[in-house]
Amino acid sequence: MRASLATMLLGAGLAAAQASFTDLVGTWSSKSNSTLTGPGFYDPVNEKFTEPKHTGISYSFSTDGHFEEAYYRAVANPSNPSCPKGIIQWQHGSFKKLANGSLSLEPIKPDGRQLFSDPCTYKDAIYTRYNTTELFTRYEVVKDGYTKKTRLNLFKHDGSPLMPLYLAFSPPQMLPTTTLNPLTTSTAGAKATGKVKRSDLPRNVLTKRTPQQQQADRWWWVGVFMTASGGALYYFF
Repeated sequence: MRASLATMLLGAGLAAAQASFTDLVGTWSSKSNSTLTGPGFYDPVNEKFTEPKHTGISYSFSTDGHFEEAYYRAVANPSNPSCPKGIIQWQHGSFKKLANGSLSLEPIKPDGRQLFSDPCTYKDAIYTRYNTTELFTRYEVVKDGYTKKTRLNLFKHDGSPLMPLYLAFSPPQMLPTTTLNPLTTSTAGAKATGKVKRSDLPRNVLTKRTPQQQQADRWWWVGVFMTASGGALYYFF
């Protein structure tokens, strides 16, 4: 009898822990408030990114356990300032709040995308599938003492903090939470994998926020260089 009662209490405790993430629901963005999840960042139908004005990251969490994330990062090259690197990443999937308070994010593997640029190594940016399972050991939602905005602090698997995120939208701004680009196979019974030939993905994958419709690669290099140079990375992260 006691064992049955203990089992019931444990099950109820686990369910409560998994359900108690209402304070997490919404779209959160880093200080620049420029990189945001949703259709303004990634277009899954046309397989295109829209470059934000500034670097940053964004996470969205829904009430039914789905997440979406958007990353735009520039990496300066101190030894050769004219050769900065840039990375744009997007993925979505489901998440769980575990009994110990940690968050486990499991992406929909075929849907994630990454655009990587290294102008001194590759002529064109490299567009590939992307997925990374994430674990945040804990999180906290607080009122920022300086900005007075609602702030989300996420702590990575090693306990180090992610950059602070601020509430941008509630309810969250997200793309559909189902599989958007399922892998297809050429023969019946073949197994779909996360690998894909670069030639199977589109080349024109970046839309710039500029009135002139110029070649995307050219403006991509300019945007990355302006972001990475002069320590801009530190201000927006």
